[in-house]
Amino acid sequence: MSSSPNLYLLIALAPLAGAILAGLFGTGFLGRPIGRRGSHIITILGVLISTVGSFVVLGDVLNGHTYDGIVYTWSFIGQTRLEIGFLIDPLSAMMMVVVTSVSLMVHIYTIGYMADDPGYQRFFAYISLFTFSMLMLVMSNNMLQLFFGWEAVGLVSYLLIGFWYTRPTAIFANMKAFLINRVGDFGFVLGIGLLFAYAGTMHYADVFAQADKLAGETLPGTDWMLLTVACICLFIGAMGKSAQVPLHAWLPDSMEGPTPISALIHAATMVTAGIFMVARFSPLFELSDTALSFVIVIGAIGALFLGILGIIQNDIKRVVAYSTLSQLGYMTVALGASAYSVAIFHLMTHAFFKALLFLGAGSVIIGMHHDQDIRNMGGLRKYMPITWITFLLGTLALVGTPFFSGFYSKEHIIEAAGAANVWGASFAYYATLIGVFVTSLYSFRVYFLVFHGKERFDTSGHGHGHDSHGHDDHGHHGGTPHESPWVVTLPLVLLAIPSVVIGALVVDPMLFGGFFEGVIKVLPQHPAMHELSEEWHGWTAFGLHAFQTLPFWLVVAGAVISWYCYLVNPKVPAAIKSGLSGVYKLLDNKYYVDWINEQIIARGARCLGHGLWQSGDRGLIDGVLVNGSARVVGWVAAVSRHLQSGYIYHYAFAMIIGIMALITFFVLIPQ
Repeated sequence: MSSSPNLYLLIALAPLAGAILAGLFGTGFLGRPIGRRGSHIITILGVLISTVGSFVVLGDVLNGHTYDGIVYTWSFIGQTRLEIGFLIDPLSAMMMVVVTSVSLMVHIYTIGYMADDPGYQRFFAYISLFTFSMLMLVMSNNMLQLFFGWEAVGLVSYLLIGFWYTRPTAIFANMKAFLINRVGDFGFVLGIGLLFAYAGTMHYADVFAQADKLAGETLPGTDWMLLTVACICLFIGAMGKSAQVPLHAWLPDSMEGPTPISALIHAATMVTAGIFMVARFSPLFELSDTALSFVIVIGAIGALFLGILGIIQNDIKRVVAYSTLSQLGYMTVALGASAYSVAIFHLMTHAFFKALLFLGAGSVIIGMHHDQDIRNMGGLRKYMPITWITFLLGTLALVGTPFFSGFYSKEHIIEAAGAANVWGASFAYYATLIGVFVTSLYSFRVYFLVFHGKERFDTSGHGHGHDSHGHDDHGHHGGTPHESPWVVTLPLVLLAIPSVVIGALVVDPMLFGGFFEGVIKVLPQHPAMHELSEEWHGWTAFGLHAFQTLPFWLVVAGAVISWYCYLVNPKVPAAIKSGLSGVYKLLDNKYYVDWINEQIIARGARCLGHGLWQSGDRGLIDGVLVNGSARVVGWVAAVSRHLQSGYIYHYAFAMIIGIMALITFFVLIPQ
């Protein structure tokens, strides 16, 4: 028996109810009848209901039951109905489980991490509201609801990044995220608008049913394929939300927010919205090789070059943030290679191990009394054993260690790039291959500097300074490191389990067992998935074969080099930095993307705005239209007042002149 639409409503609305109750009655907005404990109980209960419901729905979908229905009609445009509805199929069901389960872990973790924060109730309201927004996005069956969820997660991320709104850096970071995402969203709206204009509907199934017809359309006045333009516009939206080059600069700065939202928004859910969207629109992307080439090249640039930036970061959260940028690039490469199921598979495995790494970094920050600089750590393994082992498991999953979850997804992405036949696939293959070494290098650099080697922290109570890029969460102080409370370590343990085993358990059905059959469409001319299936002989054989492949030895090389440079001979990194000062400066300035954004684009926009204000607002509108019309009225009044003399003979004279003019006019008109 299939699940009821009422269950789908409950899954979506339970976190919203928790957010409303905690937000209105826990923050002082309508008093404080709900205290700190009540706020976290209500919001966690709401997300728990959604999580249990999502697993029920996933089981139902696995039994062959899907749903595509309307909840209610929101409005009409002519004969077009704008509706709110749910599409429950393997793709949305899997995303629902990932979103709710990671969100549940983050909610529990927040109890310990935000224990001393005065905005405790407000934070729980925000993260529950975010969970609702993300669920509306992944459960939507039409582009209108997709756009609502898309914008809602952007709005709530703005609130969360700037959660500590008294900090100028946090305010700058959330404004930066908001503005960069608006650039991407402009493209997203254009893509939706083009599809709606030509298909006449917002409903996914109806749009996809017209895919072949749309493929024959061209953009008016050009010879460009309509679908190519529409898909590229949609992907520009994904570039903003999923932080692809060059719209990626907001994500590292978003680490200004508390660590729990770094895990929830910027690792597991919001940044993967773009990946989910492209996979959902696979029936359209498949019909445009140009769009797929654009996707795979953008993804490859991010996978390699943004990962390199993680090597020089000293803030533990920023290293993990650049890792996220790189892994999002890997997912995008898989999309461009038409290996959509591999991209979604990596999205799922990445959600677990990256949330684990972010929350593990937060646990380290707690243990270090809110010092985030990895240069001030070292030897934490004996002080924080649970954090150490879970962080190690997350690192092994991230770098693609055989039999760990990240191995099965990353390895298939590299192979898919090698098998793809779109322009840019060769570049993507080598970029993802080199990216394996880079990922291993920066991941083990953090691991060794934090948990091994000499203890570099201050136990006197005076704390440490930060580098110019690092910002602590609450203001740090010194002291001996300590293990985090159980509400922090329990989510780490629960996330570590899928980080290790989920890849081996689901790789076969998800990639080669027809899990996404009927949902994701791949044309015969895109052979990547077909070639992967021919070489697949089970998860055990795949894992054993890895020891003979180049990616495995690149992982080993990265780990060994990190071990030597940061434990055995720490002088090597300083020597490399000195010898390659130009390269280091380029990396330290993040390829000058921020400089370009701030000094060229933003300054140019300010100059343009100032010019429009001076010439348009002050000159044309105020000067000509408003003040000019007032001056004309004043001039007319000044002239006409001379005609109002008050003498009767003046008025009689004017009447006579007027009558003579009328008589002359009518006499001269030919009859």
